[in-house]
Amino acid sequence: MRYTVPLMAALAASATATAPIGAGKRAQKLYTLETAPGETVEVTEDEKFQMIDDHIHFFDITEWKDHSAAPSGARLASTTSKFPEKLAHQANVNKIVKKVNVKNIEKQLKKFSSFHNRYFNSAFGVEAAQWLHKEIQKAIKKSKHPYASVRLVQHQAWSQPSIIVSIPGQVRLKTVVTGSHLDSVISNDRGAGRAPGADDNGSASIMLLNLLSAFLEDPRIAKGDHLNTVEFHWYSAEETGLLGSQDIFNNYARLGIQVEAMLNQDMVGYKGRDGVERFGLITDNTSPTQNDFLKLLIDEYADIPYEESTCGYACSDHASANRNGFPS
Repeated sequence: MRYTVPLMAALAASATATAPIGAGKRAQKLYTLETAPGETVEVTEDEKFQMIDDHIHFFDITEWKDHSAAPSGARLASTTSKFPEKLAHQANVNKIVKKVNVKNIEKQLKKFSSFHNRYFNSAFGVEAAQWLHKEIQKAIKKSKHPYASVRLVQHQAWSQPSIIVSIPGQVRLKTVVTGSHLDSVISNDRGAGRAPGADDNGSASIMLLNLLSAFLEDPRIAKGDHLNTVEFHWYSAEETGLLGSQDIFNNYARLGIQVEAMLNQDMVGYKGRDGVERFGLITDNTSPTQNDFLKLLIDEYADIPYEESTCGYACSDHASANRNGFPS
């Protein structure tokens, strides 16, 4: 999904059957991919990356075969009615938006895309995540926010960590998440090829970093006046099956963490082939009531329109939240 700065600031104030392919492959590691609800296929690594090249979306559930997706509407039903129908925090949101420094975004994006690649199993991918983590630490330290914290999420099956920032709200058990993936990939070269990933998805990763800085410096946020606990996420290994976001949201579901909303940021600032700037508002496998709220936000705060679009099953990290029953 492609969204921009004001949306998260306003959200914070609101409330299997397996089919093996081919024969003679049992000596190789097989990956279990979910290509549609309840539909899985086992493939080799080469076949998996061929699917990526062919733009076939999937969850790689190899590490979580025993984790059941939430029944349709299970936890979702308890939260979809809670999005505001009117906006009430325009003055506060506008103050946060004005603090976002576009020149700083450009500078940091240039650095973030200078890593040879951000592949989820390469040393470059780890280094890029560590650099981003340090920049986040600097932002938190500069803000002097008393309760904001950041942690690296180390995943067992691959080397690149994810990153989570938590800012406690008045209702600590209710969490609003905004996230983006921090990895990049050129599948035919795996972890060796050059993959700067400025558009996909350095753009959103660095935008979120700068939104975090502006968010933390707001006096109301510093005092903890916002209702919901707010988390900023940067996911590893999105390009290879939504691995980082799956690991995180699967764990949240197991722990009973109540995610009120998840706003995914993917390829922000992207222009279509016609050169027209617009928001891409994804309408399939997402929360209709959250989308209605996002339309209100775009109409209120943005100078460009939105366009409803679809991207298919498991097309980006919001799908991991949705698969676990969280509005996204």
